Amino acid sequence: MKDILDAIQSRTATSADFAALPIPDSYRAITVHKDETEMFEGLTTREKDPRKSIHLDEVPVPELGPGEALVAVMASSVNYNSVWTSIFEPLSTFGFLERYGRTNDLAKRHDLPYHIIGSDLAGVVLRTGPGVNTWQPGDEVVAHCLSVELESSDGHNDTMLDPEQRIWGFETNFGGLAEIALVKSNQLMPKPGHLSWEEAAAPGLVNSTAYRQLVSRNGAGMKQGDNVLIWGASGGLGSYATQFALAGGANPICVVSSDQKADICRSMGAEAIIDRSAEGYKFWKDDQTQDPKEWKRFGKRIRDLTGGEDIDIVFEHPGRETFGASVFVTRKGGTITTCASTSGYMHEYDNRYLWMSLKRIIGSHFANYREAWEANRLIAKGKIHPTLSKVYSLEDTGQAAHDVHRNAHQGKVGVLCLAPEEGLGVRDHAKRAQHIDAINRFRNI
Repeated sequence: MKDILDAIQSRTATSADFAALPIPDSYRAITVHKDETEMFEGLTTREKDPRKSIHLDEVPVPELGPGEALVAVMASSVNYNSVWTSIFEPLSTFGFLERYGRTNDLAKRHDLPYHIIGSDLAGVVLRTGPGVNTWQPGDEVVAHCLSVELESSDGHNDTMLDPEQRIWGFETNFGGLAEIALVKSNQLMPKPGHLSWEEAAAPGLVNSTAYRQLVSRNGAGMKQGDNVLIWGASGGLGSYATQFALAGGANPICVVSSDQKADICRSMGAEAIIDRSAEGYKFWKDDQTQDPKEWKRFGKRIRDLTGGEDIDIVFEHPGRETFGASVFVTRKGGTITTCASTSGYMHEYDNRYLWMSLKRIIGSHFANYREAWEANRLIAKGKIHPTLSKVYSLEDTGQAAHDVHRNAHQGKVGVLCLAPEEGLGVRDHAKRAQHIDAINRFRNI
């Protein structure tokens, strides 16, 4: 691994030099273990501790197949899917790996007694398999997390509809929280030159997810002037939704849970902010009963901030806790786009407010390659910025996942993999200087 890191840091190594580097037999990776899937049995979700289930193991380098690439991972980040994997909720991801392994001989590589997790990376291509022409050893890249086979006609209009679509590092093995990752070549995109490795690794999953959910025609199709309600507007997903709304001429109504988070939204340029903790919104009377009076109070507060207008688009991801309120406050003919459901998957809402007011609920899951490319292009142009708040070492990934699980973080939490320290990998210093305040916005909390 030292020779690989030396080549990356030399800045003079050619593609031929990278192609000539020997690939090690093994590498360090963050894993969960199949024989530990019952370790949290009987505990509540909150009591389950990722620090107990996440391991740093030495693992063999996987076989490289057609259309694939091995990437030296300089940095990665923690998404909520890694939390789900580490606490084995809503089910063990080893079931995903077993099903994938049954699809073909090459996929059997993924069905292992350990799962290498992580759905983001920034790094350098080491090897490409047969049939890869666009990418070469030595290319500096980021990876989006859509792994797709594209053998079915269903996926050729929108690859997210392919029946063999999977999320890399969650429903596949060999993810990005490691020193080496295995990806399909059509997951790769150019690394933004003005960002460090850890900054470039942070946006991937959440930035692309927010783009599809809010901007794309496959999601809400946001337009100028739309009132967009954004739950968790300073968090991993919400911080990108807030930026997209502002960049696209919409009016974000940012829902947060503290003064500090409200200040972050203001620093991004948002003006309409609701601190749900300070204002005491409780949408549930108890575990079984929602409180429509609180929906109405919430709707009135929104109209106070919008000059009397209701919400055009709700950017929904908390799920059960907020979904009834989201449906209620949306205007007639408006749209609720939903993903993630981090507070619970079983949503309840009053269907009268949906059906009689002609509202739409759109399910949105990650993004296709084109959407991910456009979202990354906006990062590269300095129109959208990373929301990286804290960076951990690979050894401390368990603590990073614990932070995300407990919502003890802002924006995104990064992880250094091969990169020996923060701040490396910047190629375009002039562009970085233009955007340095925005790049560091979440670091200066």
